[in-house]
Amino acid sequence: MARVVVIGGGINGVLTARELLLAGFEVTLAEAEHVGAGSSSRTAAGIRQQFSTPGTVRGMRYAVDFYRRFAAETEHGESPIVQNGYLFLYADQVQWERARERVVMQREAGLAEVEALGAAELVERFDWVAREGLLGATWCPTDGFLLPHVVYNEGARRVRELGGTVLQRAPVTGARTAGDRLVAVQTAKGELEADLFVDCTNAWTRRTARVLGAEDLPVEPLKRYLWFIQRGGPMTAETLAGMPLTICPDGTYVKPENGELLQMGRKHDTPPEPAFSYEDQDHIEPAYAHTGDLDALPFELWAGVAEWIPPVGEFAGIQATTAGYYGTTPDHNPFLGFDRRRTNLVRLVGFSGHGAMMAPFTARIGTALATAGHDLDHLDLDGHAVDLTCFQLGRAFDSTEEMVI
Repeated sequence: MARVVVIGGGINGVLTARELLLAGFEVTLAEAEHVGAGSSSRTAAGIRQQFSTPGTVRGMRYAVDFYRRFAAETEHGESPIVQNGYLFLYADQVQWERARERVVMQREAGLAEVEALGAAELVERFDWVAREGLLGATWCPTDGFLLPHVVYNEGARRVRELGGTVLQRAPVTGARTAGDRLVAVQTAKGELEADLFVDCTNAWTRRTARVLGAEDLPVEPLKRYLWFIQRGGPMTAETLAGMPLTICPDGTYVKPENGELLQMGRKHDTPPEPAFSYEDQDHIEPAYAHTGDLDALPFELWAGVAEWIPPVGEFAGIQATTAGYYGTTPDHNPFLGFDRRRTNLVRLVGFSGHGAMMAPFTARIGTALATAGHDLDHLDLDGHAVDLTCFQLGRAFDSTEEMVI
């Protein structure tokens, strides 16, 4: 039985370890802090199938189905997915035309339930959106969001149940090598020998690579913030709790945390922080805090959301700010392949904010790579050959994922 060490105990790490165990590998998972201590516990946790390439659409259809089924593997049958849907709003004619073209592609890739809604139908179905200015929306009712703690905690429990070992507070501090292969990694819990190693450290991957003598991949750790707005005004708790994850024309997105809190986020420019610490994940810069001046970014975003979802303008106030790190690549596609310096090291990193939603698909790819022992151009997924070349290390960054939020 081949031995595998998975480095990193976030959602991708635990689900990859689970998949490898089911495929017959002997697996040890090594996490530097505790399971879920990194970005997995700070994610907005959206999960969507509305992507811009057919392969990713098919991969995400698999991921949604996986999370539906994963409830049967949890200790108390708790589902990790809430399928409130995703609603992309459009106010620009060019972007609206491209969105409708994507819907055609997505339906051809098997996402039969996705729709392009014109302005009148949009208002009829979602009476809380603005009556003026919107050209339409794309809507997929089987999209939604995850409960991350269920995934990583139950995923780690499932790893143990399947016979795997989960080591917490076991940072990788060194490596033993033979030629271009890793023989073992040193951790705070001892040396771990294996035949294959899998890097699932995402935003931490560049420092992992230095320890392992692996390739320095262009994965930049960028801080992203989330804000939580208290319900108020005419919108009921029932309406808020049932809202889809909604993306406004400027890219700001909102989703219900529960019937009383609306979570808000947006892709925004922050400098890379290659030396960040675990504690830095919780450091809030004043420009992004809800406790300071009203010209801080969250108040600007809130006002923008209210333009497109008017009832949100009457909410009671921003109650909290949280933060974490994206591991971002130049083309917003992850690296899923064998390292070119350490030939028995698989890199599953650089998810650009899509790590939690992609994790079941990533685990399938990682296990297929481990079984094959080399990079793959395609993965058979539910009878379809999914192109993997856009995820390989050393690729040209000419196939950028368009739908990044």
